[in-house]
Order: sequence, then structure tokens, then C-alpha cells
Amino acid sequence: MRAALERMSILAVSAAFCMIFCAVQPVRAAEPINIGVIAFASPAPGQSIFDAAKLAAEEINAKGGINGRPVKLFVYDDHGKSADAVEAFQRAVYSDHVVAVVGVWISEAALALEPWAARLHTPLIITGAASTKIGELVHQNYNTYKYNFQLQLNSDQLARSVADFLGSKMFKKLGYKTAYIASENFDWTKSLDEAYMKYLPEAGVKVVGHVRFAPDTNDFTPIFSMIEKKHPDIVVTGWAHVGVKPTVQWHEQQVPVLLAGINAQASTSSFWAATNGATEGVLSQNEASEAPITPKTLPFVNAYKQKFGASPAYCGYNTYDAMYILEKAIERAHSTKGDQLVSALEKTNYLGVQGRIAFEGKNSPYTHSIKYGPKYVLGTQAQWQNGKLVTIWPKKAATGSLMIPGFVKQKKAAE
Repeated sequence: MRAALERMSILAVSAAFCMIFCAVQPVRAAEPINIGVIAFASPAPGQSIFDAAKLAAEEINAKGGINGRPVKLFVYDDHGKSADAVEAFQRAVYSDHVVAVVGVWISEAALALEPWAARLHTPLIITGAASTKIGELVHQNYNTYKYNFQLQLNSDQLARSVADFLGSKMFKKLGYKTAYIASENFDWTKSLDEAYMKYLPEAGVKVVGHVRFAPDTNDFTPIFSMIEKKHPDIVVTGWAHVGVKPTVQWHEQQVPVLLAGINAQASTSSFWAATNGATEGVLSQNEASEAPITPKTLPFVNAYKQKFGASPAYCGYNTYDAMYILEKAIERAHSTKGDQLVSALEKTNYLGVQGRIAFEGKNSPYTHSIKYGPKYVLGTQAQWQNGKLVTIWPKKAATGSLMIPGFVKQKKAAE
């Protein structure tokens, strides 16, 4: 009897000790979902990729994470080099165990990463690179390259966006009908220039010349002189790596031709200071801008400006949307496995800051590229006016009207 009582006493003490011990043990935190972000940090667009991803991750975590798990970012600067981008992707997957990678600003780096996303079965959502080869590779070998998605209008779509603006009633009433194409010599502009040559004439704009220049060009005087000899109404640009030097020299030399097209670095408010105001009057296509494109656009811009002191560059909008698209895909898939995420990403139908986002299917020549058009992502045209970026197209998102710089020749549309 005594022995039995002793055993019961020992059991009671053990149970009480266990209850106390368990009560003071911390609840194990949920395993984080690791996401990699790769970009070239030095240029403003590259830094905007990092900043937008950070803002989105903080917002997602503030709301409880993804399926109760916090997002943890791993950021890698590829220094604008494909080899560094590949090394970063390998490190992200092998060492940091990311479930997906977003970002990549340079097309050459994106193309170098596509085979690695395929080999490692890790989704890569490209938010800054525009080469049409990105989607073409997925289309040509879907089963291998299906892990790659392009959440950035490709070069063909960018040219269509520019041509749609130049062919709009808003622009046509100015009477500008001729253009000279001037692009930096990078992979993304090869298909861009080809598309310009196709879409501009269809929009009623005659192409009178075309030049591609080295990215390390310092003196644009000979180029502008060559352009002026053709007397175009517009210089249609394809600039991303360059931007400051040609913009400043256009302004200083008072080149009497409207500067339009794509000037990627001009898509963020920091460009005004970078050019000391020489960007006044410059037009540039952006995926989105400081305008009510969707109910989500301005809240994002305001939060970004408050946190980072400048407006996002074009790929900041893309990256912010990419983080939320990835969140929704993980929730739908109830998994972070590569193949399940690919299937979930393919079902994307998401209203983001740049429009409604969906990806092209297997039958498109640009498989897994973002869809373009008024029902999806159309892009915007913003112009620098008095130190601010003013959205002038499309009309439903416009925050101001087009103005012509004083030194640019004025024209009048035929009645």
C-alpha cells in the first residue's frame, strides 16, 4: 500500500513538473518561407526591385504571413553580370533554400538564369528584363523551362505600348508624324527595335532613321546631329542602362525634337535630381506610374515613397505585384514545391498595381509572359513637368495633359 502511494506521489509530481515545464517553453515559430531577390543594385531600377520586394514582404508578414508562415527575403546583388546572377541563384537554392526567386533587371542575366531555374525546379519570376527570348524559350521547350515567368512587358509588348500611345487621338492632334529610333545596344532592344519598325507605321508614324549606340557612349552630340539631319518630329528611345547622359545632352543642346519612347531610369522621381532637371518634358513608357491605374496603385506608391524617399521605378511596380502573386500561388497550391507552384502561377488572375495580371499560355510564342492590353497591363506614358512625373496616357489614368518643351518645334495637325 505504501509503495503504491509512493508511486502515485511520484507520478503526480512528474505530471505537475511536466505541466510547469511545458508552460514555460516558447511556442516554436512557424518555419519561414524563403524567397530570393536578385538584381543589379547600383542603378535606380535595380534598387527599386529590392525595395519593392522588401515593402511587400513586410506587408505580408504584418498580416500573418503566407499560410501562417512569415516571408524571409534573401537579397543578392548580381552587379550587372550574368555569372554573378547564376552564382546568386545557386546560392539561393542550395544554401538559403528559397522556394522561388523574383527580380532580375538585365535580360542577359535573366537568360542565363532560365536554365538554372529549370535544372533546380525553382520558379523564377522576372520583373525587370524585357527580352522576348525569355518567353520564347519557355514556349519552345515548355516541359523543361516552365519554371520561368516574365512579369514585365517584353520588348514586343513595350513597343506596342509606345505605338498605341503615339497613335492615340491625344497624340495625333499634335501633328507629329515622323520618328527616329535611337536605342542602346543590348539584347532587350533588338526585338524592341524590330517591333518599333512594325508598330510605329501601323500607328501612323513614319520611321525616318534608326541608330543603335554603345552603352558606354559619353558624347551624344554626333548622334543627335545625325538625327536632326533627318528632321524627325520624335526621337523614339530604347534606353534603360543609359538615360542620364543622353537626356542631359538633349536638354543642354536644345535638340528641337520630342523625346519619347522608353527611358527606364526616368520612371522614378530620383531622375529629376540625377539630371538636375534636364529631364523636363521627357516622355517615357512605364508599366505603371503615380496614377489611379487600379485601386492599389496609389496606396503602393505612397507607401513606397514614405519608406524610401522616392517613387518606384517601373520594375518596382512589377516586383511588388510579383510578391503578392507568389503569395497567392503558395496559398492556392498549399505547397512550396516547384511543380505545384508552377501550376498555381499559371492560374494567376490578379488585380495588381499595374493592372490585371495573367500569364500567356503554352500556345503563345511568349509563354509565361505577362498579358498585354486594356483588360490586362497596358502600360502608361508619363512626362516630366516642373519636377514631377505626370501621367498623360491612358486617358482613364491621366493626372495631367501633354506639354511640349519650349525648344521643341511645335506642329499643327492637319484639319
